[in-house]
Amino acid sequence: MAHITSPLIGTVVSVRVAAGDSVSRGAELCVIESMKMEHPVLADADLVVEVVVVRAGDKVAEGDALFEVRITKHTPLTQLRERKEKLDDVARPGAAAKRHERGMRTVRENIADLFDEGTFVEYGGFAVAAQRRRRDIHDLIDNTPADGLITGIGLVDGLRCAVLAYDYTVLAGTQGFVNHRKTDRILEVVERERLPVVLFAEGGGGRPGDVDAPGVAGLDVRSFASFARLSGLVPLVGIVAGYCFAGNAALLGCCDVIIATETANIGMAGPAMIEGGGLGKVLPTDIGPVATQRANGVIDVVVADETAATSTAKRYLALITAGALSTGPRDASSVNRATTAPRAELRDVIPEQRTRVYDMRAVVNVLVDDDSQLELRRDFAAGAITTLARIHGRAVGVVANVPAHLGGAIDADAADKFARFIQLCDAFDLPIISLCDTPGFMVGPEAETSAQVRHFARLFVTAASLTVPWITVVVRKGYGLGAQAMAAGSFHAATTTFAWPTGEFGGMGLEGAVRLGYRKELDAAPDAAARAELEERLIAAAYEQGSALNMAMHIEIDDVIDPADTPARIAATLQACAPVACRVGKKRPMIDTW
Repeated sequence: MAHITSPLIGTVVSVRVAAGDSVSRGAELCVIESMKMEHPVLADADLVVEVVVVRAGDKVAEGDALFEVRITKHTPLTQLRERKEKLDDVARPGAAAKRHERGMRTVRENIADLFDEGTFVEYGGFAVAAQRRRRDIHDLIDNTPADGLITGIGLVDGLRCAVLAYDYTVLAGTQGFVNHRKTDRILEVVERERLPVVLFAEGGGGRPGDVDAPGVAGLDVRSFASFARLSGLVPLVGIVAGYCFAGNAALLGCCDVIIATETANIGMAGPAMIEGGGLGKVLPTDIGPVATQRANGVIDVVVADETAATSTAKRYLALITAGALSTGPRDASSVNRATTAPRAELRDVIPEQRTRVYDMRAVVNVLVDDDSQLELRRDFAAGAITTLARIHGRAVGVVANVPAHLGGAIDADAADKFARFIQLCDAFDLPIISLCDTPGFMVGPEAETSAQVRHFARLFVTAASLTVPWITVVVRKGYGLGAQAMAAGSFHAATTTFAWPTGEFGGMGLEGAVRLGYRKELDAAPDAAARAELEERLIAAAYEQGSALNMAMHIEIDDVIDPADTPARIAATLQACAPVACRVGKKRPMIDTW
């Protein structure tokens, strides 16, 4: 069944045919009035009218169905129209209904939500599965549209972008011979045009039933290498709702950011591969559930549904591409005046009692512009915060210690989380704002079982390769190697390092430094009370020595400021830094996937 649709918005003033009528090409089917002009709708082929959808007086919009028809004599144009209709959700109502029953959207609904209206240009939509030797061509056209992968380019909130979207209603979103060719084609366009990519990755991996495919194992396919080569060149955003296994998961794992719904399952092997490997039968829901993949750092952002996932992808793209678009002084009029006022609340977020815990996220929330944050990997490495945000309208990456976890000490997971995030920021020219409150790296025999020596060192070697501005704000503790790591390796390696009046500094925790450095004097005390009194005096002196103002007097940090002035100080520093240079190709070879 084909449809005749309205070519414009207007009112149906007359209907010339009835159900059952046979008409010839060029016959007038109805007349639509728009802007006081009458527009006849003509048959573009010999056809039989099956259903008359409208009647005189009906209001119609462009694209609304007017008639359901059966073509009796095809022309190239009607053949094209029929094939295009096969690609729409209306051609497969059962498949769309099944998605909706599960609270999910069709792939074309996701794409329509992602791209600005009327801007999406599809590539390779007429593809079908490479199974002509085992299935009728009409069956393939009806049931394997686009070979289960929709690709194309368009605008996302005005930003040029590409999409690869697997269709789970077509052969479980598997990767077939033809859709690999489609992948390779769109990735050529992406690399040449430097387009960000959104990957809707739901699917079951490789497809064994494509009997038309030449070759043996297909291990010469270029899709994975081509997609991975984009890392660090363009932003790569992965979205998962439902099952994502094997080859689909391999592409997903190459993405800068993975956004998943609560019902997602992500694994490098699905049930069939697990059973084929002799490891028994498992349910797909038991493989890589969100509870596992959010805690271990695979998933960056967990959302409720595909609507939220698409919205989050747009937010990420807007933030991560802002660095590359920053070419000089920003127009101050583009920033809400409320965001430039001193933030008096910052004066009260750190308790006066230096041992009292507080919420570092509350500090970040006040520091950055309202509703500008997108935190990544929140559920992994509890001692570290990594978030994209804006300060005075400028997109930045924020890293911060969490003193409520291990006192803010940097463990192996936190080091990995920080190191990978600052690679991401550097690759796309986002300045880094570091909020330091750490007693140093995690210590003890148990900490060393995590290969901490190597993981912690990633912070130093990664920071040493950066070219973006790095601003360190010491809000309280700045001790030892951990504090240096939060300042790009040295308080003088950062673009600037300043502290709040609550800042305190030392080569190690001051209590420990006193007990180690003054052990002889403490041991010589005549009794326990005298020892305690001496220790208290020595610690007080150490805190005075390591105060923020004393550090500034010795030029070990650049300044001490009123916390309320922090956003303005950051904005002014970034304004004074050299603008982002236009460049061709990558700044970094790739962004570490972990």
